[in-house]
Amino acid sequence: MRIAIGSDHAGYDLKEFLKVEISKRGHQVLDFGVNDKSPSDYPDYGLKVARIVSRGDADRGVLVCGTGIGMCVVANKVKRIRAALVYDLYGAIQSRRHLDANVLVLGGRMTAKELAAEILDVWLNTPFEGGRHAGRLKKIEEWEDECFRETEG
Repeated sequence: MRIAIGSDHAGYDLKEFLKVEISKRGHQVLDFGVNDKSPSDYPDYGLKVARIVSRGDADRGVLVCGTGIGMCVVANKVKRIRAALVYDLYGAIQSRRHLDANVLVLGGRMTAKELAAEILDVWLNTPFEGGRHAGRLKKIEEWEDECFRETEG
């Protein structure tokens, strides 16, 4: 699987840790920055990763900022993105089972590395259940299509 990853300065340390964890699990890492702890703007990196996943140039994405809230908000502005801010294993499982989340968002100042590795593992390995959840995702896609037509026209 190709996993796009990005962070702002507050998420840099956790992003670097997760790159290693993703590689250990046999996946390809596509790093879209940041490359150090210099002050940066989370929307720049969140949008890069979300657009890459939305286009299909990566299978999934991982984003990290201080709390994860900003990255989650910005990623979910991109069509076809279902970003989930996850703080525990149950959230990781449910985000995949019911939402088919394609972007995992973590808080670099909120989540210990060991827990982040567990969350990542569960998130990468939990399948989407489909069924009634597929119908709900279809409703979201229809709404996105309608909203994007309104803004493009």
